[in-house]
Amino acid sequence: MQTWNKALTAAGVDSPSLRQDYTQQGALVSGYRRHTYVAIRLLLPPVLVPHVVAAVAFMHHTDALLDATPATGPSSDSYAAWEEEVRRGLTTGESTDPVLRPVLHTIAAYPQLRKPVEQFLAGAPMDRNFSGFAAEADYQRYVDGYSLPAFMLVACLLLAPDADAGEVHRSCRSYIDGSQRLDFVCDLAEDLSEGRLGLPEETLKKHGVSREDLEHGRDTAGTRALLQEVLEQARLDLNNSRKLVAFVPPEHRAFTRAFVSLEILTADAAIAKGTQVLRNSARPSVPDALRVLAFEYSRRGV
Repeated sequence: MQTWNKALTAAGVDSPSLRQDYTQQGALVSGYRRHTYVAIRLLLPPVLVPHVVAAVAFMHHTDALLDATPATGPSSDSYAAWEEEVRRGLTTGESTDPVLRPVLHTIAAYPQLRKPVEQFLAGAPMDRNFSGFAAEADYQRYVDGYSLPAFMLVACLLLAPDADAGEVHRSCRSYIDGSQRLDFVCDLAEDLSEGRLGLPEETLKKHGVSREDLEHGRDTAGTRALLQEVLEQARLDLNNSRKLVAFVPPEHRAFTRAFVSLEILTADAAIAKGTQVLRNSARPSVPDALRVLAFEYSRRGV
């Protein structure tokens, strides 16, 4: 693993102020997505590392603004101002914002990133207005409109240029369907406290579970069956997304395998917690995560 400064140089980030912006975003990503950051630094070629970090930081910053600002009311201006700044930056190629400037530089180096950024912004109202889903079909529309474009911010930087578009879409969608469903389970306590529920109402009704059961973390046959079904579906979709490795260049395969494996470990941890996941999120154990990273480090380029 090369030093961060060498990675910036390899990635063509020469301006001192821009290097500082990328470095700031790297520190932020390291703080809130530690496993992801370590995998990026350890498993991707240095020429790509700062660009992937910039994409992850942009996604997280936008998502945080959406979560923090309701669709109506005086506090809604923060996301609206951000969207306006991003769209202006896409038009001019310039910005003074330390989150956006690296993304614009990355778009100049990897033009395929522009379309996912635009699609991500277009889907943002789905997340901003989200409070829950009546049916599975509503959840699937959310995945297509918001979650998949968010994932493509990073995936588009990993894919081989000649990869079959249809197969790529199926594999990426399988991954993000599983990952988003898993996130909604792991975030149940936090989301419910904020008036959001990521599990479809029809799925709750199928198992005789009420919103109050989830809010109070009740350990019943219904809640156990509900969580088992949802998490096993998430794990199945994540496992199916392993096909994605066939559509990335050899130098990106170790990272691709690792981020899928880490999500599957998270699903396993959530399944093992049972109804305790209603009170506290699940994550892989540090030793398990390190084993995945060490194993894939030994297989770089394969």
